[in-house]
Amino acid sequence: MSVLIQGDQLRATLLGTRVEKSTGTLAASTISLFNVLGGACLITQIYGEVTTTITVANSYKLQANPTVGTTRDLVTATDIGTTDTPAGSLLGFDGIAASSIQQGPGAVPLLMRPIAVNTGTIEHVSAGSDGVILWVITYVPLTNGASITAA
Repeated sequence: MSVLIQGDQLRATLLGTRVEKSTGTLAASTISLFNVLGGACLITQIYGEVTTTITVANSYKLQANPTVGTTRDLVTATDIGTTDTPAGSLLGFDGIAASSIQQGPGAVPLLMRPIAVNTGTIEHVSAGSDGVILWVITYVPLTNGASITAA
């Protein structure tokens, strides 16, 4: 008799808990995507899927904004709209803050190494005014009881 492990069980074992959040229609603003609660967490992966085409010039980045301390970029601001980013495109980055967001219809790089974040929020900073992105994050709590939730 064989026992099969389901995809969500395998993902949880390898990458941790999965949480997703849609940006809603992008606007020129800073908006919280995820809440980091109860202590430090290790982001094992984070990527976005464009669900509505982005057609307007848009300098876009993600940043960690801790409850105590200084906001830090997770990826450098990248124009994701001057050349249209069509629905279905994936957005990813390698985890080095100075790197740009990569986009592609079929494949993008993901984190080369996990990112530790402390209690606070993970935000997006957008300069554009159209398009929608669904961000997906996987994480492992570093502090007992810590978690990441959609904001």
